[in-house]
Amino acid sequence: MTTLANAAGVNGTERDTLVSIVSEAVCEQIVGRPEAFKAVESVFGAMARGDAYNFPVVREAIGHADALYGFKSGFDRAGMVLGVKSGGYWPGNVQKNLTNHQSTVILFDPDTGRLKALVGGNYLTAVRTAAASAVSIAYLARRDAKVLGMVGAGHQSTFQLRAALEQREFEKVVAWNPHPEYLSRLAAVCDELRVPFEAVDQQQLGAQADVIITITSAFEPLMMKDWIKPGTHIACMGTDTKGKMEVDPELLAAATLFTDEVAQSISIGEAQHAVASGLISENDITPIGQVINGTHPGRRDDQEITLFDGTGVGLQDLAVASAAAKLALEQGLATQIAL
Repeated sequence: MTTLANAAGVNGTERDTLVSIVSEAVCEQIVGRPEAFKAVESVFGAMARGDAYNFPVVREAIGHADALYGFKSGFDRAGMVLGVKSGGYWPGNVQKNLTNHQSTVILFDPDTGRLKALVGGNYLTAVRTAAASAVSIAYLARRDAKVLGMVGAGHQSTFQLRAALEQREFEKVVAWNPHPEYLSRLAAVCDELRVPFEAVDQQQLGAQADVIITITSAFEPLMMKDWIKPGTHIACMGTDTKGKMEVDPELLAAATLFTDEVAQSISIGEAQHAVASGLISENDITPIGQVINGTHPGRRDDQEITLFDGTGVGLQDLAVASAAAKLALEQGLATQIAL
């Protein structure tokens, strides 16, 4: 028989035999940008040390509703986190007042294989993706960066914007989106945070921005090499599937390249096209965890163009979901069941 319990009223022994359920609402309540940044930064470092690794990604078109569905999984030995994120992308959800990305994270006890928690993954996907670009800005952008450029104004863009603005003393935000009417989302955030905002074309964005975040689902380059000025840091966050592309492959050849995981970067990330055309090799790409761990210097000078290929790895999802599960238990906000 299934039983339900609130975490606050369950003792330690009983809790070890129960499965925690952490809702989307609870995740939004307890996991903010600082918690997500710390979790993602830590797991990137663990990956670079060989203490955490991702399992092969499964991602398929299901032949229904134009949806992509798959699994991202892995094990973080340093953080003792084991699990899988299951979900995908349903492009028609916007008409149903749902987010296009739908997912759930399932966590297991690494010592026993026992199911530990089911954690809502929609909000966490957005906040962990924003945390990844924020980590790249923190470690790779020039300290004197003043203008932030946003390419894309979809659901995740506001998460990206808020997280990025905390990393440098930005004095202005410039933005472009293929559907200009959605730029009001970014303008509203800038108005709230009292940061000047300007809608520009792509070339103007490249000419002004010291840091650029691309967060789209494009299959063609939206930013060209010749539009980018020296010293720019670019975080490419939208390419996570074979065929997707946000920037000119020639730009990758001109930049110093970093990523969350090299294997994903060259197969489903932004680097896939530059590698396929012979412009770069996988040896030209550095895991950002090496910069975090201090084994790579990161940016070498103020003229260098740096590019972070954020493909989105399962360990990011597991890290933030584990933080959510822990905080929910501590605060008595997890629902617990006996299966």
